[in-house]
Amino acid sequence: MGQTIGIKINPEDIKSADIIVGIPSYNEAQSISYPIKQASEGLKKFFQGYQAVLINCDANSTDGTKEVFLNTPTGGIPKIYLAPPPAKTGKGTVLKMLFETACEMGARAVLTIDADLKSITPKWIRNLAEPIFSDFDYVAPLYVRHKYDGTITNSVVYPLTRALYGRRIRQPIGGDFGFSGKMAEVYAQSNFWDEAVAQFGIDIWMTTLAINEGVPICQSFMGRPKIHRAKDPSKTLGPMFYQVVGTVFNLMERFELNWKQVKWSKPTAIFGFGLGETEMPPPVEVDQEGLYQKFQAGFNQYKDIWQKVIYTPNLNKLEEIKTLSLERFEFPVELWIKIIYDFAVAHKNQIVDRKLICESLIPLYFGKTLSFVKKTERMSIQEAEELIDYECEMFERAKPYLIQRWDEVI
Repeated sequence: MGQTIGIKINPEDIKSADIIVGIPSYNEAQSISYPIKQASEGLKKFFQGYQAVLINCDANSTDGTKEVFLNTPTGGIPKIYLAPPPAKTGKGTVLKMLFETACEMGARAVLTIDADLKSITPKWIRNLAEPIFSDFDYVAPLYVRHKYDGTITNSVVYPLTRALYGRRIRQPIGGDFGFSGKMAEVYAQSNFWDEAVAQFGIDIWMTTLAINEGVPICQSFMGRPKIHRAKDPSKTLGPMFYQVVGTVFNLMERFELNWKQVKWSKPTAIFGFGLGETEMPPPVEVDQEGLYQKFQAGFNQYKDIWQKVIYTPNLNKLEEIKTLSLERFEFPVELWIKIIYDFAVAHKNQIVDRKLICESLIPLYFGKTLSFVKKTERMSIQEAEELIDYECEMFERAKPYLIQRWDEVI
């Protein structure tokens, strides 16, 4: 057993499995029961001939998540509960237990689904697992999301990953993934692991490693929108922003030789036909005034850092944006892209503390989010999606700027 596992409860003493559904959790006693039932239904309906097991990878919850998991009926699908040693938490920490267990059990397909999912159906299990049995090694989810849900994905992680590695994977941190036993081994044995990956950096770490392994990757239509606890992007991000963006920046150094050779992006295969149901995601309310104030406050809090991180002509343009009123506010995408690239370079060169570099990007991210919200207020989800696609192309066009600055000797 791997060093990462502190508690293992395996009532039926299951030692091998063809397909594993892993549910990472931390204090999800109120919500975990629903995805458990839907997942077990999907396994029974679509993977009858396979040995299947449900694994709850729990970060030492204190609210009774373990008891809810073990007591939720699964119609004969066996369950295993895993928790790391005491005081260890983090989504990456608990998924590491899943990777190791999948290797031990010889699993052919492994899925991860979020414990707070409200919209999961049995078909999600089929959609994530079937491609793995059809020779894909990594499956990312594709679902309709509200135009203001997933703003870190839309303005930073998706365009940056696409421009760097040349693969259009729309939800690189979607949370609901499928991967092969081969990828479970890659993940379990990877020597690239840090505090951010052990937390919320794990999703983008998994996607980026899969891309750079060169394995067959696809996206799979989930058929329904992702409905979970959506958050107003103007509210506090906590450490998640640093963990995700910091991981993207760290991986840029590891895979520098790969991404420097990539000129343009190409589509990624889509598994499943059409979007199926055209169910609309629930609305996400955005406090525009809050975003504006946090953007403005960044100038007092981080001005000294920005002077070291942001290329002077870009900083001058940023000063101009500061003078705009909320009504007239706009953050040009060309400037946003150059600033993101400036931050990636500063992170590599450790101009100041790396965590501080990522934290100082947050007010600018709030400004970019506000600009996007204002631009798309009257747009449909599809029109907003087209705007995101256009911005991604701009990221790709500006890549020579990144490479030039990346290679400068400081």
